[in-house]
Amino acid sequence: MQKHFRRVPHIVAWQNADLVQLGLTAEQCRTALQWVSADSSRVQSAHKAVARVCKDAGSWITVAGYALSLPVVSPMAGVVYRWVARNRQKMPGGTAACAIDFEKKI
Repeated sequence: MQKHFRRVPHIVAWQNADLVQLGLTAEQCRTALQWVSADSSRVQSAHKAVARVCKDAGSWITVAGYALSLPVVSPMAGVVYRWVARNRQKMPGGTAACAIDFEKKI
């Protein structure tokens, strides 16, 4: 996203982040995308984190972020997020290392 949108927040792989400073655990980061506010006071996970990144990105993608946050859309976005997360190793660019054992994690 950083290549395509002007205002995407700083993205860091969780393995390279100071999780304690961010108020996150490795388990949280292994199972879902995490969005942390600049002052680390707010955290959003999974599809809500995707929506937040989209809202911050500017341009037309901001509209998608607000749409994902709508009460009627958000639950469906959660289902789609979990499906993509379960199958991410099968997606273009995915590897076996991307697989998560969801039965144990979520």
